[in-house]
Order: sequence, then structure tokens, then C-alpha cells
Amino acid sequence: MTIQLIEGNFDAKDALDILTKIIHVKIKFQEDKINKSSSEEDINMRETRIKRLQKQLFDMRKHIESQDGQISIQSSITL
Repeated sequence: MTIQLIEGNFDAKDALDILTKIIHVKIKFQEDKINKSSSEEDINMRETRIKRLQKQLFDMRKHIESQDGQISIQSSITL
């Protein structure tokens, strides 16, 4: 089963807004799991994942801001 999550062309501001919100949801999910976890190993893994997401967001922001015109985004979820 595949769900088409995002498909289209967006101006840079809208593309950045959509993708930032998605990454923030992923970060919030990891933070919620940290708050419910008692395992040091699990907490460290999730903190590493959050840092990686933040770095990816930073890199994505730089990339999008350097582009002219429309940004094409295709994203799907496959179960």
C-alpha cells in the first residue's frame, strides 16, 4: 500500500514550510519517545536521530534557499 504524501511544485517558501513542518513532527515524535523511555541506550539513539534530523533540516534549508523558481517535491509512504 502506497500513500502519496506530497506531490507537486512549490515556491521555495512553501516548500521549506511544508518540509520543515514534517521534520518537526518527526523530531517531536522522537522527543515524546525519549520522555517515555527509561533506557539510556534508547534515549541516546533517539537524541542522535534528533540531531541528524536537525542537520538535515539545516542542509535542506540552505539548498532550497539557493534555488530559483519552483521546487518539485514527491513524497510517498509505502506500507
